Amino acid sequence: MIASVPGDAMIVLVGASGSGKSTLAARLFASAEVLSSDAFRAVVAGDEADQSASADAFALLHTALAARLERGQLTVVDATNVEEWGRRQLLDIAARWRRPAVALVLDLPLEVCLARNLARPGRRVPPAAVRRQHRELRASLANLAGEGFAAVDVVTDAEELDRLQVVRDPQSSVVVQRATSRT
Repeated sequence: MIASVPGDAMIVLVGASGSGKSTLAARLFASAEVLSSDAFRAVVAGDEADQSASADAFALLHTALAARLERGQLTVVDATNVEEWGRRQLLDIAARWRRPAVALVLDLPLEVCLARNLARPGRRVPPAAVRRQHRELRASLANLAGEGFAAVDVVTDAEELDRLQVVRDPQSSVVVQRATSRT
């Protein structure tokens, strides 16, 4: 799968914990392009797993996102983003700066997410939280295209995720090409 994205886009990773969002972001994007909710929790609380720091972490993430989009910088939001209200906040920021928003959905099977979460070194998300995130993701799929994203790409298996490539179009502020797009 090849996804072509505008060079000034906001890419919203959407998926349950353990689906591979952070691994994908690290493989395809420069670290400065990735805004991670876990990293912002670590900034404000010293612990990326401290959920009590989420409000402050997302306030900082939104500020950094707005600054990058204002400058026309491609920016990847690495968080679960499985809830519509959270995606709406991100879409509002992209709209404010007239930047295209692309949803890259990692809809891997629940069993894969649970196994990957369990195999993580260090921090693990409680299995009940992974199950809830997966349910919320599945409930969101039908409406994602109507939320305001310029494109929605859905990856449904680990092999497809491993083959995913992103091509940047620095001249375009609209999505140029989608080799495979399923919603």
